[in-house]
Amino acid sequence: QLALVESGGGLVQPGGSLRLSCAASGFTLDYYVIAWFRQAPGKEREGVSYISSSGNSTIYADSVKGRFTISRDNAKNTAYLQMNSLKPEDTAVYYCAATQRWGHWLRARTYDYWGQGTQVTVSS
Repeated sequence: QLALVESGGGLVQPGGSLRLSCAASGFTLDYYVIAWFRQAPGKEREGVSYISSSGNSTIYADSVKGRFTISRDNAKNTAYLQMNSLKPEDTAVYYCAATQRWGHWLRARTYDYWGQGTQVTVSS
């Protein structure tokens, strides 16, 4: 069964860092693009970052540019989101998603497979 599992969320103070992981099981991530999304209470799901299957191309939402870094290790079948200089407005449930289809890379409807999400809370 195909599955994505996120980990690494938690409570962090403003200015702190977290690294989220997205591990795939039941399939090989090599030929999938990966994206991270987040959803805060009462808000729509927001595309945060995208990485191509090779890892050579990345996209970031303006709100996280310069602070977040997406990466992948196909040998480990895992993708990552390094989050630095965290702000309270980064508080949300973070999801990873995968697809082999073409589309708008930061739109949720492009993606076929989703993890269950991991909570990130930025608060003092």
